[in-house]
Amino acid sequence: MRPDILNPLFAEVTALKGIGPGLAKPLERLGLARAVDVAFHLPTGFIDRVSREELDAADAGRIIAITLTAVNYRFGGSARAPARVQAVDVKGNYVSLVFFGGNSGWAKKLLPLNEPRFVSGKLETYGQELQIVHPDLVLPPEEAQSVGREAVYPCSEGITSKRIAALAAQAIERAPELPEWIEPSLKAQHRWLGWKEALAGIHADPADAKARERLAYDEIFANQLALLLVRGEARARRGRPLAGDGRLRDRLNLPYTPTGAQARTIREIEGDMAQSQPMLRLLQGDVGSGKTLVATMALLIAAEAGAQGAMLAPTEILARQHFETLTRMLSGLDVRVAILTGRDKGKAREATLMGLADGSIDILVGTHAIFQEGVRYKDLGLVVVDEQHRFGVAERLMLQGKAEMPPHLLAMTATPIPRTLQLATHGEMDVSRLDEMPPGREPIDTSVISEDRLTEIVEALGRHLASGKQAYWVCPLVEESEKVDLAAAEARAAELQARFGDKIGLVHGRMKGPEKDAVMARFASGETGVLVATTVIEVGVDVPNATLIVIEHADRFGLAQLHQLRGRVGRGGGKSHCVLLRGAGLSETSRARLALMRDTNDGFLIAERDLELRGGGELLGTRQSGEQQFRLATPESMQALIVAANADARLLVDQDRGLKTPRGEAARVALYLFERDAAVSLLRAG
Repeated sequence: MRPDILNPLFAEVTALKGIGPGLAKPLERLGLARAVDVAFHLPTGFIDRVSREELDAADAGRIIAITLTAVNYRFGGSARAPARVQAVDVKGNYVSLVFFGGNSGWAKKLLPLNEPRFVSGKLETYGQELQIVHPDLVLPPEEAQSVGREAVYPCSEGITSKRIAALAAQAIERAPELPEWIEPSLKAQHRWLGWKEALAGIHADPADAKARERLAYDEIFANQLALLLVRGEARARRGRPLAGDGRLRDRLNLPYTPTGAQARTIREIEGDMAQSQPMLRLLQGDVGSGKTLVATMALLIAAEAGAQGAMLAPTEILARQHFETLTRMLSGLDVRVAILTGRDKGKAREATLMGLADGSIDILVGTHAIFQEGVRYKDLGLVVVDEQHRFGVAERLMLQGKAEMPPHLLAMTATPIPRTLQLATHGEMDVSRLDEMPPGREPIDTSVISEDRLTEIVEALGRHLASGKQAYWVCPLVEESEKVDLAAAEARAAELQARFGDKIGLVHGRMKGPEKDAVMARFASGETGVLVATTVIEVGVDVPNATLIVIEHADRFGLAQLHQLRGRVGRGGGKSHCVLLRGAGLSETSRARLALMRDTNDGFLIAERDLELRGGGELLGTRQSGEQQFRLATPESMQALIVAANADARLLVDQDRGLKTPRGEAARVALYLFERDAAVSLLRAG
């Protein structure tokens, strides 16, 4: 239960003065529902005013604050003409104050003739004259505040930065003095202020790097502490040791020798599953790196030990592909594999449910249907979650709840996570990496080509189809403009259909699941030759004959997305190609990112470099539903502070696992302040 000391800060935002119905919508759009949300809505920049007694053309381009007196109005004849107010400083130097939009009445009210006003705005030259367009501040001299930096906040339509600053000041007044949770020597080393001082400091001066650093550290520390507590709780829980005897794995007929990375990871998993503490392991690997084989070995270990295994996939088409792959790989072994999806009905479904309940089914593959009410397992010992970021934590908890004792958990992802962010996003899990590709997987040849050469690309696509091969054509999806992007994808598909007829298929996010699956199935079977997509193509769906992918507006995608998309091709071995179409006028950073894609196929290197070049928003943005996002810590501060925060949290947990000492009690408050108290239970599922 949240400590009472925090209640004023967690009051509804309407508790702040001056908030009526008019501000409700813009505050809602900004996600500012409580006073604490306003306090943590940090400024992103500042207006740096310089105080002047007289006008000087040398200040052109700067924001100045100066006392001026209006001496003349020059208003145009039309409503659209700008309103100009001629004003003078104390020395009689002239400046024009310009207001667009026909605001002559407002200009007169703000600047009555012959009355001094304190004015702030950007000084510019216009021909031989000085002017200030739309001053940001016009006040009677007695109401003028001290000149200096003014914070600039992220805004929404209907609320100004100044209004947010005023609300933030009220929120900070509600912030209590809290006991210190940072280890004293670390705080002294960084010369950090107290928490409340830092919060007030960053709102007063957005350039206060130390205040910003302190707040980022606090949030990272709370996150690390929560993850360590989750990990400790998981280690303390007693599960069921699953020690396989190898009788099934030894009979597995593989057409290739596992890579060193696969063999290493399988040994790690085997060691985990032999323990009484439930395994909690994240398996990272590029598309095509062999995660399915590792998962299969884990499932066989469970079967050898007499337990059942369940594999959860995000879509039906991917679940059915996993089922077919497992059925093929385990052919001839004394292992029964079944599938359960929302599509399975009647006698087939009943037979599967009976097989799970009586233990005759060893491995179940499926979608959300495998943890629904009515699905009973005789002895669920292992849960494998494919593309784990596609599922909410609650869903995984429901699946784990199907076992009498906490089952072992193996979560898999094809999204490379930089080492820097692993502690922040999956610090409670052991991590394995498949950093080798199986034999036969050639590097994908990647080209960066201007969109001006689109006609050449379409010609090349025609030759590709004529050779009997298939291709993907991906259009970007920007959340703010889904309708526009959908229309663009439909237009692209129509253009390609005009050229290639019914060889073109289209999938997009607005399609119903069965409709999308049907299009994907036609492409997987070779019925269509080109798949035009607006969303990330279903990860894991193998189309070995697809050896070309064209990605429009590649600069709109994160590198992790581009790399994952690129991995769609070349699944059957041999040479494959990726064409990144770039827009005109790209920034140097965008060019560097696309050049990196061209020069390397190493997903982990790409993830690390993308974090440096662009920041980790897209990675942190793939957090599972129900998990707390970072509001104060940026990817840059994460890189700089995560190791220290992890070490500090470990020290505290080692010394005071129950958080009973004065510092432990302070850290407990921090967990509630940064809302990691809910994460402690939610993150248990990984």
